[in-house]
Amino acid sequence: MKRGSLKNQISFVFILLICGTVVACWFANAFLLPRLYMKQKQDALREVCGVIRDGYERGKLGDREFGLEVRRLCSIKNISFIITDSSSNTLYTSIVDEEQFNRQLRDTIFSRNSDPVKIILEENGATFGIMRDPATQTEYLSMWGNMDADSFFMLRTAVESINESVDIANVLLLSVGLLAILLAGVVTMLVSCKITRPINELTEISQQMTELNFEKKYTPRWNNEITELGENINRLSARLEETISSLKTANLELRNDVAARERADERRSEFLANVSHELKTPIALIQGYAEGLKEGIIDDPESRNDYCDVIMDETHKMNHLVKRLISLNQVESGTDAMQMERFDIGDLIVNCLESTAVLAESAGIRVECEAPKEQYVWADEYQIEEVVRNYLTNAIHYCKGEDKLIRVTTENRQGHIRVSVFNTGDPIPEESLPKVWEKFYKVDKARTREYGGSGLGLSIVKAIMESLRQEYGVRNEAEGVTFWFEVETK
Repeated sequence: MKRGSLKNQISFVFILLICGTVVACWFANAFLLPRLYMKQKQDALREVCGVIRDGYERGKLGDREFGLEVRRLCSIKNISFIITDSSSNTLYTSIVDEEQFNRQLRDTIFSRNSDPVKIILEENGATFGIMRDPATQTEYLSMWGNMDADSFFMLRTAVESINESVDIANVLLLSVGLLAILLAGVVTMLVSCKITRPINELTEISQQMTELNFEKKYTPRWNNEITELGENINRLSARLEETISSLKTANLELRNDVAARERADERRSEFLANVSHELKTPIALIQGYAEGLKEGIIDDPESRNDYCDVIMDETHKMNHLVKRLISLNQVESGTDAMQMERFDIGDLIVNCLESTAVLAESAGIRVECEAPKEQYVWADEYQIEEVVRNYLTNAIHYCKGEDKLIRVTTENRQGHIRVSVFNTGDPIPEESLPKVWEKFYKVDKARTREYGGSGLGLSIVKAIMESLRQEYGVRNEAEGVTFWFEVETK
């Protein structure tokens, strides 16, 4: 199921809220404002009517101060009024053209008005209605009724301006609303980006964690809930990496223990047979040269030194052989337990090349490395280093040709990294390819003897790779031989 962008969802909700607010304001302005305006006008008419009634009842209509107060109030409220008697004589008014106002009152009271009057409300002996001035064609909100049995009153205020005010307000509201929507959209996008950026980072980290990659960590920016979540994910990532490392180590140890028990007896007898065979020749040489020295068959000092050199050389080879046998036996028996950890295979290869650089240079060999760093794998780093060193040593000893070359490469292969070590030289006979991993097997025994090889290096590689449950192999190339092995990335 395709997921929507949280940033877009937040932006959509905020913009929708703003649009809804603008529409609601426009609706209120268009439909509720006229009603509110009419109600306020009615209240204003009631207020002025109350003041005039009070003055009328107390006989203050002719009082100058009262007249000024009424005119001031009418000016503030934009209200006109007139009071007449039953004979239509004007008793009191706030406008100059009292005749026209008087006639309108008379026509309204006695229903002689040719223009229709829209009655709005009747209360307490007074009537509210909308009427139009025939002379100016202006609409008024009017209030009329009886002061007493012999006098009448009418108050009015213009309402034409309300429609114009509503139209102006709607245009202004629409313009401001569109600008507000535009600005709110931009601000919302910026704010949502700022909010969702750490969430997107946490999403990416969690995705990497599902692929068992725990290198990426969350960087806190602010002290809030997202930062707390990021720190918890960092701790979870570290705990998961530690737990997976422990589980892989325990799983590998369990599998190796089961396999080790099955192969224990077979290895023991094979080990004794191979040791006896390999030690037979150097022991015989040492014994022969030692007996010759003891019996004094060599008189000159130079020959005696040669005899001693042979004895020391054979002793050194026996010591080296015994050490390699012990190392191989530890790996095969499981005594040297594998410790699974995550490390950079590219960095390990570079270190191995640096340690064998002197040996390669002395042999006139050009070394190329196509193994970029930051290629993380799961394995026993110490044992993988042993594998790489054995491959490099083997390549240096067997490298031949006019342009001697060793090339180390890595290749990503669906959850594994394949490390290949190529050297120019003679190909290995096809019938010997499966046997190169056997203990003490030597394709070229003379060549092996020349550089002091024991025939155990590739056997150690085999034991390590089988303990790690990983693939390894060898193949002939057009100009040489390639040895390879794989380690898992997850």
